[in-house]
Amino acid sequence: METQKLLQKVRRIEIKTRRLSNHIFSGEYHSSFKGRGMAFSEVRRYEFGDDIRAIDWNVTAKLNEPYIKVFEEERELTLMLLVDLSGSENFGSRNQLKREMITEICATLAFSAIQNNDKVGVIFFSDTVEKFIPPGKGKSHILRIIRELIEFKPSSNKTNIAEALRFFSAFQKRRAIAFVLSDFMDSRYRDALKIASRKHDLTGIRIFDPREEDLPNIGLLPMRDPESGKTHWINTSSSKLRKQMKMRFKEFERYYRESFLRSGAGDISIRIDHSYPAALLGYFKKRSR
Repeated sequence: METQKLLQKVRRIEIKTRRLSNHIFSGEYHSSFKGRGMAFSEVRRYEFGDDIRAIDWNVTAKLNEPYIKVFEEERELTLMLLVDLSGSENFGSRNQLKREMITEICATLAFSAIQNNDKVGVIFFSDTVEKFIPPGKGKSHILRIIRELIEFKPSSNKTNIAEALRFFSAFQKRRAIAFVLSDFMDSRYRDALKIASRKHDLTGIRIFDPREEDLPNIGLLPMRDPESGKTHWINTSSSKLRKQMKMRFKEFERYYRESFLRSGAGDISIRIDHSYPAALLGYFKKRSR
């Protein structure tokens, strides 16, 4: 992509997603993801209604009037985005590709994180880990992530979610918030998911297109498999074929939901022609409750 066009696209995404994070998600993000604990901040004079259990008896004895200890949340967390760049993410039958929606969601989450003084890192994966951006802070760091989301070209079109989860579990020693963004057209990641979710606060964001579930009856149609690169002519007027495609979609969906439920991780499913801000906000509010 030409540099000027790339910068314009980055700027458009920044404006849209920063507005969302500023006005909607920043507070919900903070409420949903708590810090590591409480750290001592200061002592202050006791005021009516304060918890007497917080009285600092040493300071109280020295100053001859009651003082209490004040604690603040140890806020700084690490947000990791595990982003599927396999070939199937370049599909979209409506106004947007799955990868484009994933880019916007990542940017929204990243801006929400840095507004709460959290670090943000990214793992790009296909059937291998394609690129790792270590956690960092600041606007320039987030803009770099957005640029990579737009223009990075993976070396493979295939998918292996387990490989990305294993890499994440191996390098991230401290507990982190993690979002896995994919269409989850894979069925070999349940064990790796269980291991990662034992230590980290993990959520799957499944992006799907309605045409992947319900193939339209429009006769003969050339379809290119984005992961193998092969093109096949298929007869969409065949009810048997449409049923098989729907069953395959449902199998991946069932595996995804069961895997995240059994591991105790959170999950969100977003149809590409629906509102991702509404889906994220609903998830955050549910977590906060």
